[in-house]
Amino acid sequence: MGRTTRTTRGVIAAVTSTALAAAILVGTSTGGAEATVGSDFGVQLVTVDTPTREHKEKLQTLGLDLTEHAGHDFVEVVLHSAADATALRAAGLTWDVRIGDLAKRTAEVNQLTAEYAKANETSPLPSGRTEYRTLEDYNADMAQLTAIRPEIVKPIELPHTTLEGKTVHGIEIGKDVHEAEDGRPVFVIMGLHHAREWPSGELTMEFAYDLVSNYGSDDRITGLLEKARVIVVPVTNADGFEKSINDGMLVDLREIDNGDIASILGTPGNAYKRKNCRVADGQEPVGNECALTTSNGGYGVGIDTNRNYGGLWGGPGASSEFPDPTYRGAGPFSEPETQNIRELVSGRHVTTLVTNHTFSNLVLRPNGVKPDTIGPDGNPVGQPHDEEQLKALGAQMTAQNGYRNIHGWELYDTTGTTEDWSYNATGGFGYTFEIGEHEFHPPYPEVIDEYLGAGEYEGKGNREAFLIALENAIDEQTHSVIAGKAPAGTTLRLRKSFSTPTWENSIEDSIDTSMVVGESGKYRWHVNPSTRPVVMDRQYQVLSEEPTRSETFEGAAIPPTEHVDHEFEVTEEGVDLIDVRLDWPTPDDMDLEVYYTEADGSLTEVASSGNFVNEKERALVQNPKPGTYVFRVINYASVSPSYTVTGSLHEAHTETVPRTLVENYTLSCERDGKVLDQVSVVVDRGQEVKGNLRHCGGRKK
Repeated sequence: MGRTTRTTRGVIAAVTSTALAAAILVGTSTGGAEATVGSDFGVQLVTVDTPTREHKEKLQTLGLDLTEHAGHDFVEVVLHSAADATALRAAGLTWDVRIGDLAKRTAEVNQLTAEYAKANETSPLPSGRTEYRTLEDYNADMAQLTAIRPEIVKPIELPHTTLEGKTVHGIEIGKDVHEAEDGRPVFVIMGLHHAREWPSGELTMEFAYDLVSNYGSDDRITGLLEKARVIVVPVTNADGFEKSINDGMLVDLREIDNGDIASILGTPGNAYKRKNCRVADGQEPVGNECALTTSNGGYGVGIDTNRNYGGLWGGPGASSEFPDPTYRGAGPFSEPETQNIRELVSGRHVTTLVTNHTFSNLVLRPNGVKPDTIGPDGNPVGQPHDEEQLKALGAQMTAQNGYRNIHGWELYDTTGTTEDWSYNATGGFGYTFEIGEHEFHPPYPEVIDEYLGAGEYEGKGNREAFLIALENAIDEQTHSVIAGKAPAGTTLRLRKSFSTPTWENSIEDSIDTSMVVGESGKYRWHVNPSTRPVVMDRQYQVLSEEPTRSETFEGAAIPPTEHVDHEFEVTEEGVDLIDVRLDWPTPDDMDLEVYYTEADGSLTEVASSGNFVNEKERALVQNPKPGTYVFRVINYASVSPSYTVTGSLHEAHTETVPRTLVENYTLSCERDGKVLDQVSVVVDRGQEVKGNLRHCGGRKK
C-alpha cells in the first residue's frame, strides 16, 4: 500500500504543548530486546521480526498478545510483562519497540482527543461527534436514530445477553423496515469484537448515522435503502468494551511547570483488554469479577470471540490454552457474543457482511489459513471458491481508503473468525476491515479521517468503501434470486440443515429464513447460493522452490522523496509469477512500485509495497505477460547508502480440490403456521430460478 499524508482535521489547533505534539509520533521508537526488561516494565507495542513462515508459526505458539498488524516479515505484539519479553528471547526472536509505554500513550490520546473536542463544537462526521463513545453513548445513539426516523429505523435486541447480563443492541435500517421481511437482501456491519478496538464501533455507528440522515435527500443512499435492509451492531462484545473504554478514559496526563510529563493518574487496567468476560470455561463472572481481573492489562481474561465462530474452529492461529490472547473457547459458538451473530446471520440472507477491527489499514477476505494448509478433511484448504469476485470487491473498497486488499492468512493464520464462518456456511461475502495505521485507539481526529478519508483519499475513505460493500449486497450477480407466485400474505420459508466442519470435528448448523408475499402475489427473494462454498471446488497453487530466472540490481543512495527505476525484461511465455524484493541496510523506510511498460511507453502499475519503517518490501505480479517491467525504488524516508532489488520468475501449477456435493434449500409456503407446500431449490451464485409452489392454496379470505 502506498502511503498517504493524512491531514488530521483540527488536531493542529487542538495540540497546545510541544510534549503532546511529539507524542503523536509514536511509530519511530526503536530498541533491542534488552531494552524491554526491567523492574519498571511498561506495557509495550513491539514489532517482532518474522522473516520466514517458520518464524510466524513459532511466534503463534508463545501465547503472546498478537495484533492484527503484520506483514510478510513482521508481526506486531503487545508485551504486557517482562515475562513476555523473556518468552520472545527464549524463542530466539528479535524485535523493536514501537510504543514504549501504552499507558502513557493512552493518556496522550485522551489529552489530544479532549483538546480536539474543546476546540471543535462538532466534527465533520455524520453525527458531529468529537470524542469516543461509551457503551451508554452507543445505546443512546441507536435510540436517538430510532426516534428521529422511525419510518426507516427499527431497534433490534440480539437474543443472548452477555455473561454480565447486558442486552446487545442493534438497529435495522431500510424502507418499510417495520413491515414483514419482503425478500430484500441484507447487509450487516458490526464492530468491537475486540474490546480495545474503539474506532471499529465508531465507524460502524457513523455509517448508521450517514444512512439515516441522508435517506430521502441523497439519491444513492435512498436507492440502496429501498433495495436492501441494513443491520448495524456497533458493539458485539459489550462486556469487554465497557471495561476497556471506562478504564481507558480514566488514564490522565498532567504536565508540570517545565512542560515535561509529570504523572499519569490511574493505570491502563482493562484499557487494552481484547476479549470477552469469560473468566473460566463454563463459569459466568460474579459481581465485578471481570473488571477487577485485569490480568496483564486485561488481555488474558476471556475468550477471543473472533476465534470462537464455527468455521474451521480450533485450527491454526487460535489457541487452545486459557488465558492465551487468542484462546478460542471450550467449543465453537460457546460464547453468547458469537451465538448472537450466528443467529442473526443464519436467520436472514446476509449477502454481504463487514466486521470492523483495528488496526493495520487492511481489508481482509477469506480464508484465514494458507491455501496449501491441509484441512481437517485431509485436503488443502485452498482459495475460496469465489476468490476472483471476493478479490475484485476488495480492490474496489481499498481504492477508496488506501488499505491493502489481502487474505487473512497473509498476516498470519487464523481460524474461527467471523467471515470465515459466515462466508463458508452461508455463501454471503464477508470482510474484516482493520481500521487505522498505527494503534488500537488513536486520537479521535484520526477516526474522523478514517471515515471520511484524508489526503488523496479525502471525500472517500471508509464511508465510500462501506457504500460499495452495500452496493454489492444488492448486486444480483454476487448472490442468487428465487422468484415466483404465491397468494398474498403467505409466509415463505427457506431452510437448510448441514454440518459445519471444525478442525476437530463438525457442528450442526442451519439456515432458517422467511418472507411474506406482497399484495401482487409475486415475489423475488434475494438469497445466497444453496451450495455452501466450503463444499465447492477450490484451487491452490504450488510454486517452484527455485526461480527459473532472477536478476538483481544494486543502487546507491537516493535523495529523500526521489526514486530510481530499473528495467526488468520478461521474454518468457507462460510465467506464473514475478517475485520482486527490495532490501537495504538501514532501519528506515523505502518503498517499491512495479510497472508494466505499455506499447506507447506509458507505465501501468501492476504491484506495489509500502510497508512501515524498517520493513523490507516485497511485491508479487501474478501471470505476467512478456514485456518490460519497471522496478521503482522510492526513498520514502531513508538515509541508506545502498540497496538491492531482485526480480525472480517462478513457475507454479494449480491443483483443485473437487466439489463434494450439490446442496439444496427446502422452500415451503405456510399459512397460520401450517405448511401448505414445499419444494427443493438448487440455485447458484448469479442465477435466478423459479420457486414453483403449485399447492400453496387460494386467496386469503
